[in-house]
Order: sequence, then structure tokens, then C-alpha cells
Amino acid sequence: MTNTLLIPPDKWLIIVNPNAGVKKGVKDWPLISRLLNSDGISHLCVLTEHRNHANQLAGEFILEGYRNIAVVGGDGTMNEVVNGIFLQKHVSPSAITLGMIPVGTGNDWCRTFGIPFDYKEAIQILKNGKTFLQDVGKISYFKNQDPIQRYFINIAGMGYDALVAKKTNISKEKGRGGPLTYLFFVFASLFQYKFIEAVIEIDDKQVFKGEMFSMNVGICKYNGGGMMQVPAAIPDDGLFDVTLIKKAPKWMVIRHASKLYDGTLVNLPIVETYRGKSIRIRSIGKIYLEADGESLGHSPFVYEIQQQSLKVVVGI
Repeated sequence: MTNTLLIPPDKWLIIVNPNAGVKKGVKDWPLISRLLNSDGISHLCVLTEHRNHANQLAGEFILEGYRNIAVVGGDGTMNEVVNGIFLQKHVSPSAITLGMIPVGTGNDWCRTFGIPFDYKEAIQILKNGKTFLQDVGKISYFKNQDPIQRYFINIAGMGYDALVAKKTNISKEKGRGGPLTYLFFVFASLFQYKFIEAVIEIDDKQVFKGEMFSMNVGICKYNGGGMMQVPAAIPDDGLFDVTLIKKAPKWMVIRHASKLYDGTLVNLPIVETYRGKSIRIRSIGKIYLEADGESLGHSPFVYEIQQQSLKVVVGI
């Protein structure tokens, strides 16, 4: 094991997902590496080899003494690294500084914090080292009847949102991806989706009982490649922002699709919004889940906020 004292405090662990951005990660890494070197950023690079490998790598290298981690990937890779940071028990998660050089298809977390998609500009932000303590969410859910917990830093989606994310992820695995792919499945999946009966409690108070179409629980604002389904989310206020779309004619989704991008979706009468520190969701039938774009499991769900628990490098 590496001696912690031998690792300079300004050295970065760079976790590269070669498959990010439909293999943009492996194609562009040589350029990104040259830019890191030309800016004098001391770093060690490791490449992920399989799903959830970034989670494992983050934990292992924190144990070896690394305290600065940057992701070269997308929202899903970032989610894995965050889970590695929070699941390890060697140091407090707030002792880690986390940055990102985006090469993914959505890159939605970056939009909230002003991290550009231009590599040179993103690396300059990493070098500047301006940081922000953001909230992190913890979700308890089920998969194949097994209870699981997972952390997220952007947005978790349930119901229709989770179905669209799953279809988008399958498409990415086949080499086709991007925000337009997500938008395509927003429309293409409409008529196979069935409404689910749900009971939602926020801070121990029942706020909804009935059939739901889709629901987002947000720490940050953007998902789906620039959509704003939780436009009022504040990433360090210690609260989840919730947008619930109730049962409605499916043609309304088509008619109001543009409102997904400008945040005015929340003004529709079929939409309800809430805020709270804890959320419980039960359902008749399974409601499926995605978090930070990663397809996960199903209901019942419990959400808990971890206020200002992660130090991230930002551009704003």
C-alpha cells in the first residue's frame, strides 16, 4: 500500500471512463492528458474496466492517501465515484475534493456549477481550485427484493423518468447516445407506460396519494441533457426539491415538451412541487428508479439528505 505521506497534497487521481460519451472517453483521453500536463497538474490516471469500477477505484485510492479526485466521464461515472467516496470508512467524505472534466452524453451535474464542456477550460477550473460544499442524497430502495442504498448528487427520477433513462442507457450501450436520444425516448416510450398508485410522505407528512406519471427528486437543477424538471433546486440548502407529475392524458407530455427545458413545467396544473429533508414513497406495483442517469431498482423508497457533505470544484 502506498504511504499517504508520499502523495503530494496537490496530486490528483484522474478516473477515466473510456466508454463515457459513447466511447468519447477513450478517444479524447490522450488530448486531455496532454492538457493536464501542459497546465502542470500532477496526476495519476486510472481507467475503469467495468460497471461500478469507478466506485471501487475511488475507495481504494482514498485508502492509499489520495484526497483529490477528478472524473473524466459523465454523470454516471461521477455517481459511481461519489458512492466510492461515501462508502469508504477511512476518512470523512468532506476531506475529499472532487472535480470533473466532462466527456459524457448529458453532463447535467456540470451545468449547475458552470463547468464547461471545453476540455482546456474545464482543466483551468480544476487548476483554479474554487470549491463548494454541496448536499448529497442517500436513497434506500430494492432490487430483486434485496434492500440497497445509494448516494446521488444531482437528480433521482422515478416512474416515467426512470423508464426513459433505462431505454437511453440501453441505447448508449449499443453505441447510440446523447440528449437527442433521451428526448426521443421521452416520446417513444409514452404508450407503453402504465400509471402507478403511490403514497408520498415528505418530512413525515403525507402530501400525495394517487396515480403518478413521473417524479424527480433534485439537489441540482438539470437532467436529461439540459432539462430543468426541478428548476428551483439549491444544491446546498439541505432540502430536496420534488417535482411530481400526476396522472394526465399522455398527449399533454407531447404538447408541453418544451416546458421540460425552461423550467415552466412546474406551472402546469398536473404538476405539484414540494421541498423537504426526507421522503418516503410506497406504491401498489413497482415504481422504478434512476439516479444521476443510472438505472437502479424499485420502490419502496426512502430519501435522506446529507447537507453540505461533498466538496466539489466549481466554475461559478
